[in-house]
Amino acid sequence: MNNINIAIIGATGLVGRSIAYLLDKRNFPVGQIYFFASARSAGKTIRFCGKDYVIEELTAEAFERPIHIALFSAGGDISKEYAPIAAEKGIVVVDNSSAWRMNDTVPLIVPEVNPQDAASHSGIIANPNCSTIQAVAAIKPLHDRFNVKRVVYSTYQAVSGAGQWGIEELQSSLAGEPPEKFVSPIAFNVIPHIDVFMDNGYTKEEWKMIEETRKILGTPHMPVTATCCRVPVENGHSVSINLEFEHTIDIEDVFNIIRSAPGLVLFDDPAANKYPMPIDVSGKDEVFVGRIRRDFSVANGINIWVVADNLRKGAATNAVQIAELISKQL
Repeated sequence: MNNINIAIIGATGLVGRSIAYLLDKRNFPVGQIYFFASARSAGKTIRFCGKDYVIEELTAEAFERPIHIALFSAGGDISKEYAPIAAEKGIVVVDNSSAWRMNDTVPLIVPEVNPQDAASHSGIIANPNCSTIQAVAAIKPLHDRFNVKRVVYSTYQAVSGAGQWGIEELQSSLAGEPPEKFVSPIAFNVIPHIDVFMDNGYTKEEWKMIEETRKILGTPHMPVTATCCRVPVENGHSVSINLEFEHTIDIEDVFNIIRSAPGLVLFDDPAANKYPMPIDVSGKDEVFVGRIRRDFSVANGINIWVVADNLRKGAATNAVQIAELISKQL
């Protein structure tokens, strides 16, 4: 199929706008395109490929259109309500919320990691958590070679991961205003609390990373733990990853594997103070890896530092890449 009809749900949000930009930038074969959002955004216009489109209010009737792929980025409640409606109409849904990620019938896809799983969908494909995407992109080629035994995550997540209000609250916090949505002031601070706390002491964000890593890698019993923090950075998530392997590692092999893996950029020269930072990766689609070093506290362990634009590879880019996979099946 040459031309794919696309719908973007949540078109006015940070991720929705990035999806539209990337469909154009990546020369996706768009035929017709539809933009949907809440009632308060309906009637506004959005520019795509040099043309203005009117944003429509999302309703069940929206999916009566000749849509092939619907890219959802409007929150879990919207996805739970409307994704099944779209799927029933024969539309393939790529959902950016957490609503469907751990559903056994819904594949959870990072195209560089498990593209083969996309073929097994039943109308809905889930886009993983932003931090999980960049983490498993770096872990998978190492796992294929050395067999990961245990994963320890520590994340430093930008405020844009919370949406536009996160960026606005960072700005107001820098101006000395009290927090409205974050639990504490975000300026000059680190908040070890993203999403709600669970009975086991973890936050839902931490538990997402644990369970999503296992599902994507196909390792349901792999020991994984995580601590997720919000930091006063506007855009770009950083993840410190400690990996312990079953097999003997050679640190030069690790460098070579990262250097040659799809979607990764090796940026590691500590003598020249070169390592990935959010300020350097914003607006880029790749996952950057540095600070690679052996963990001498265990027999076969390493530490790596993984940074990516959470609005791009952590959300919009990954969703568009999934749509590219699906377009080949249509």
